[in-house]
Amino acid sequence: MNPGVIDERDVLDRRVVPVLVLEDLDTAVPVAAALAAGGLPVAEVTFRTAVAAEALARIAAETDLVVGAGTVVRPEQVDAAVAAGAQFIVTPGLSAPVVERCRALDVLVIPGVATATEVIAALDHGVDLLKLFPAEAVGGIALLKALRGPFPDVRFVPTGGIGPANAASYLAIPSVAAVGGSWMVAPELIAAHDFGAVTRLAREAVLLAEGV
Repeated sequence: MNPGVIDERDVLDRRVVPVLVLEDLDTAVPVAAALAAGGLPVAEVTFRTAVAAEALARIAAETDLVVGAGTVVRPEQVDAAVAAGAQFIVTPGLSAPVVERCRALDVLVIPGVATATEVIAALDHGVDLLKLFPAEAVGGIALLKALRGPFPDVRFVPTGGIGPANAASYLAIPSVAAVGGSWMVAPELIAAHDFGAVTRLAREAVLLAEGV
């Protein structure tokens, strides 16, 4: 069940955050169970689909997964996500109203950034755990290494274009707290109800992170 307020360590513990895009409500709980079975008891449900809020609510109510809402861009989406049981909020870009609403509701927020200017703006709001998005498109590993100099205390969760081929390289960067990715919960696997593959890929992702 949803334990309420969480610590960021609950989200970052495995150093991999699966990003779920759910189109079918009936797959929400099985895919969550498959992730947990593979050693990844955390997931971000993107608010990109019509069933996202209900899917998140089912995961929060029926599983022990630490579940958050992603692609949150407006304060009212924060309210809907938290009402559904979201324990953390992830945004694709930096929105002061979204950060402020999360603060008001005492919910962990990981805002998205893509530039040094946005990192400074996030720090101005007291946030130093940030999502680099879309990671590969905005400079990836080279950008993260460059940002480490002026921002040694900022931690990143790069997301976008990350998979098993490059995740270890990202995780080896000292400023990277975790990576976000959907390779273990690819839409085609979920559509095919291939939850065994989800568990296998989740387990491989855990082992990959542990080996860095």
